[in-house]
Parts: sequence; C-alpha cells; structure tokens
Amino acid sequence: MTTSRPAPDPAPTPATAPAPRRRVLLASPHGSCAGVDRAVATVERALEIHGRPVYVRKQIVHNSFVVKDLQDKGAVFVEETDEVPEGAVVIFSAHGVAPGVRSEAASRNLRTIDATCPLVAKVHHEARRFADDGYDILLIGHEGHEEVVGTLGEAPGRMQLVGGADDVARVEVRDPAKVAWLSQTTLSVDETTATAQLLSRRFPQIVAPPSGDICYATQNRQQAVRAIAGDSDLVLVVGSPNSSNSVRLVETALAAGAPAARLVDGFRDIDPAWLAGVSTVGLTSGASAPEVLITEVLDWLAERGYRETVRVSPVEENVTFALPVEVRRGGGTPTT
Repeated sequence: MTTSRPAPDPAPTPATAPAPRRRVLLASPHGSCAGVDRAVATVERALEIHGRPVYVRKQIVHNSFVVKDLQDKGAVFVEETDEVPEGAVVIFSAHGVAPGVRSEAASRNLRTIDATCPLVAKVHHEARRFADDGYDILLIGHEGHEEVVGTLGEAPGRMQLVGGADDVARVEVRDPAKVAWLSQTTLSVDETTATAQLLSRRFPQIVAPPSGDICYATQNRQQAVRAIAGDSDLVLVVGSPNSSNSVRLVETALAAGAPAARLVDGFRDIDPAWLAGVSTVGLTSGASAPEVLITEVLDWLAERGYRETVRVSPVEENVTFALPVEVRRGGGTPTT
C-alpha cells in the first residue's frame, strides 16, 4: 500500500519592502530678491530705450544664467569703464561702485545708469556719514568682493576691512572712542554677529549701523534654509560660485544640521550619485538666481522619483524697489 503525503505549502514570498518616500523640501523665500529684480530690469529697460549695445560694468548680478541671458539680449559686460566707448551708456552693477569709478565715467562723458541695490547704497551712505563725523570704520566683509571694493572706496582713509574673527586682534584705530562697524550685505548673519561681538569686546564704545546691514533677502533665505536643513539628507543650493549669499546658504545649511549641502549653477551640475540613499532633498537658491533654475531642478528631481514637493515658508517676503530714475524717465544722463 502506497501512501502519499500532501505537498508542503509553498514558502512564503518575502514582502516587498515599500519604496522609500522621496520628496523635496523647498525653502521659501528663495531666488531673486528685489535688488536683483531691479538690476536685471534696469538692463532690460535700458536696452529698450537705447538699443544694442548697452554696457554693464562687472556682472550686473552674480549669476551666470542671468548674465548670459542679458548678453543674448544685447548687453556687453566689461570689467572697467575704460572699456566702454566714450559717450556710450554704461550701467553700474547691483553691487555698487566707488566714487572714483563715477569720476572716471564722468571724465569719459559716459551716460551712466546706477543699478546699485538700495540696501548697498544705504551702507555707502552710512560709510560717508561716519567718515564725515571722524570715525574709524571697520567693514566686515570678504576681500575682493565687488560690494566691498565699492564700499571701501567711499572712505578709503577712514575704513579698513575685517575679514572675520581672526582679523579683530590686528585692527588699529586712531581713537577707540570713535569707532563704528559696517558689513557687506550678503554675509552670514551668524558669522557677522560673531565678528561684531568680538569687535565690541575690543572696542566697548564701538557704534553699530543704525539698522542692520545684512540685507533682508539674505536673512530670509538663511532662515528658510535653516528650517529645512535638519529634515534633509541633502540640500541643494542653486547659485553661481561667485555669489556670496549663495555660498553662505551652503554654509548655513551645514551648520543647521544638513548632512550634506551642494552649490550648483543649475540641474546640469547635479551628480546623480549624490542621491544615493537620499530620501529628502532640501532645495533653495541664492538671491541672484532666477526662478526658472529652481523649476528645472524640480523637474530633474521628479524624473528621478522625487515627485512630492513640500514648500517650507518660515517667513514672508514682499519687498520691491523702484527702477533707477534714468530708465523710469527714459534715458541715462552723463555723470556730472
């Protein structure tokens, strides 16, 4: 007699692990600030009024995409005013210029349009006022940055650059009771505060700016990136390498807890290998980066599974600036 045993139940199939949740935390505000929008619109309006070419001293803002777009529209970017044909239209960039640049433009009968950010112009005004009152001025900033060069030019005999905490001990002043500090507008708020505190310890009577010099957009973007950093596996900051505020956003993200942060000019700079093991990407952009670059990065990430976007908005922003009077009324005028 033959007996048969029932066939064993098939081995259970292991449950398929759920796909990791992939999402993007989009910091808001991000991208172009009012000063950048004003500067770019100034060049576009000047081209409408005067036709091609219009000359721009230095990069109008520190973003390669913006510069290339304006070049395609007819803007010619030069390093110095002596490269501009005599009598032509020249626009000063959002970072501001020293008085000597204005004098040189006047000597060559250039038709100038000033696109200096109003917040940078405020720092220039403060520098002149402190110098006129006999103060030594300590400018917190990065050597060689165009904004710093322009600000130093407002009071060259009264102002010295303080690059950070390491420079504080080397500072020498005429009268410790007549010292003031100012700062580059695009610095890290935390870094600037730390340096200012060290200056205050060394010079207890030092005078601070009547209102903070770090621009509202820089502060807002740093606050927004702090809000996403701790929940992100990787933070991408869209901005060009010569953009000070964009570089500061990378530093701020890392200081706020992001395991990794990268600066990219656009989606083509993103290495797919960076996404290994990353479920949450934090995304922001510097104050000189246009919105189209963020949109392109979001599309690139969506193609790789990051289709959920969560906007994180710890602060609202609604600042606007009027265009320079030269393009509002219809033409640049010779500098006098």
